[in-house]
Amino acid sequence: MTGLDPALLQQLPLFMAATLLLNATPGVDLLLTVTRTAQGGARAGAMAALGIAAGCAVHALAAAFGLAALLAWSAMAFTVIKWAGAAYLVWLGLGMLRDAWRGSAVAPLAARAAPRVSAWAEFRRGLLTNLLNPKVALFMLAFLPQFIPAQLSDKLPAFLLLGALFVLQGLLFLLAVVGLTARLARVQALAGSGRWLQGLGGLLFFALAARLAGSRLASPG
Repeated sequence: MTGLDPALLQQLPLFMAATLLLNATPGVDLLLTVTRTAQGGARAGAMAALGIAAGCAVHALAAAFGLAALLAWSAMAFTVIKWAGAAYLVWLGLGMLRDAWRGSAVAPLAARAAPRVSAWAEFRRGLLTNLLNPKVALFMLAFLPQFIPAQLSDKLPAFLLLGALFVLQGLLFLLAVVGLTARLARVQALAGSGRWLQGLGGLLFFALAARLAGSRLASPG
């Protein structure tokens, strides 16, 4: 039996529908994509989305090859990565609150001359935000097997296929969010909203960091 077993193919429509609902749920990845696009434009948002997708790909591979199982088994490994992720979210939140306090995002988003950040820096921001969240790895381990037929003798190809589809759909969704956010900025629908968006985003990152830091080992969601 291979990863393209007919029983697996029958699971794909349900898997893609469930994945779409999960991608559309507000969280760190969606928030980062929207705020980077609002502050830095479509280029910044797209590079952040690519970084997030790369982080998801790493987590999917880790889940397929057993790292997520290690994180679930080792309290110390989970705790170290968990606190590193929480600290990074706090760092991002502080930066957004600083920008809101200074009023660097008050001007209309389509017209203001924001400091240009390198594409690599935007990519790295998205990558680290995703990589430093161990709950993503645990989620992959809990979610993907639900759609893998038990009769498959070799489940690794199926794991890799579903992981690739999850990452691809997530990337396409975030790029659509980038396009929508950038379009709203161009027509001035977000004019003058940048400052409160930065402040709200900073507070949300603090809340997400607190939620991540307070999460239990057995809670992959």
